[in-house]
Amino acid sequence: MLDILIVDDSAAIRKILARVLRQAEIPIGNIFEAGDGSEAITALQSQNIGLILSDINMPNMNGLELLSQVKAHDTWKNVPVVMVSTEGSQAKVLEAVRLGAAGYVRKPFNAEQIKEKLESFC
Repeated sequence: MLDILIVDDSAAIRKILARVLRQAEIPIGNIFEAGDGSEAITALQSQNIGLILSDINMPNMNGLELLSQVKAHDTWKNVPVVMVSTEGSQAKVLEAVRLGAAGYVRKPFNAEQIKEKLESFC
């Protein structure tokens, strides 16, 4: 069972994603939340996170910066990072893939899209 970290500057989106994860009948452990990439790094340092769902556009440290730091860190480099964002520009999607994102889900999303994207990790 994976512990999942949801990273988004919108508390409402974090709550929706957490609810979707619980309803998706995927075997998950704890769900942790962070409001930006900096908070996510703190959570990664104190928790054994198995999967990260991250927005791209956030203050302080955005999702691409977070992805880059996760992939550059020996302890976290194998943690899958799925981007969940309204950012639909081809350049941002390609940048996320280039940096090592394991997947990409566009907002607004539905439970089936999240479940389908995460089934291979859980």
